[in-house]
Amino acid sequence: MVLMHGRADAATDDVDWNESIEGEPIGSQVSVILVYQSRAGAGPRLHRHPYTETFVVRRGRAVFTVGDERLEASGGQVLVVPAFTPHKFEVVGPEPFVSTNIHANPTFVTEWLE
Repeated sequence: MVLMHGRADAATDDVDWNESIEGEPIGSQVSVILVYQSRAGAGPRLHRHPYTETFVVRRGRAVFTVGDERLEASGGQVLVVPAFTPHKFEVVGPEPFVSTNIHANPTFVTEWLE
């Protein structure tokens, strides 16, 4: 059986937005955040999770801080952050940053570090 999940309030235009879907209510072992951000410098504060997070960068560029490393990711790249590793990203611009962030957990568990 295939379960599909949709929300009436899901973004349908090119305005900055984040859409999150926890897997637990729909029987999935992963949770997902969809990101569309056009403002340079935007992004989450430093944080970590007790599970792996995979960033599938679909378009644009962002500078990621992962542990002690800083690296730039752009459309077409995949970045995997190991469990318990502090991380954040900042949108570079001018093109909007679009990513699919896959949390290897049925619920979001986040420890904010700043």
